[in-house]
Amino acid sequence: MVITVIALAVLASVYGMAIFATPTERSQGLAQKILYIHPSAAWASLMSFGIVGITSLGYLLLKDRRLDTFSEASAEVGLAFGVAMLTTGPMWGRPVWGAWWQWEPRLTLTLLLVLLFVGYRALRTAIDDPEERARFSAVVGIMALVLVPFVHLSVYMFRTIHPQPVFLKPSAPSMPWEMTRTLLFSMAAYTLLYVGFVTMRYGIGKRREAQSA
Repeated sequence: MVITVIALAVLASVYGMAIFATPTERSQGLAQKILYIHPSAAWASLMSFGIVGITSLGYLLLKDRRLDTFSEASAEVGLAFGVAMLTTGPMWGRPVWGAWWQWEPRLTLTLLLVLLFVGYRALRTAIDDPEERARFSAVVGIMALVLVPFVHLSVYMFRTIHPQPVFLKPSAPSMPWEMTRTLLFSMAAYTLLYVGFVTMRYGIGKRREAQSA
């Protein structure tokens, strides 16, 4: 809980920096301010889903129920960040692209990844046996682990209108330092928020297991 409160405080300061201490981009105008929400939500979502894949693989190898519980927690948190990512993207796309959505590679793969975790949640709800639920869920989690890198690399692998990364790329960030600084704080805030949320959700999962035992 303390981590979550700290993360929310940092996030509030990030939004203050974005509005009052970061210049407005010349061609995109105020729509560019979504940069301090959308990529960070995308980072947190992809990180969450990637961790699900790693802990799912660990569960299949070790049969440790704690790994399955953590996978479920990370999947739910990642899905929440994924919804934020898919919501803020069109908010930027409408004024810049002139359309809310484009069926281009990165957007399509991202939507597929989020829908995969909607299916993950449905699967966990549909299966009553804990071991069978954990096993099948782990397979889906590993599928996501394979898909996550393609989402990030899609802008390099395919012809796409989605902007290439301005920060997570081999060369230096192609932004003024004021924008880079705010984005760094934003990504740190969302990472901390992931830690806070997943810790709380993991605790809920452990209590449920104790009650059903």
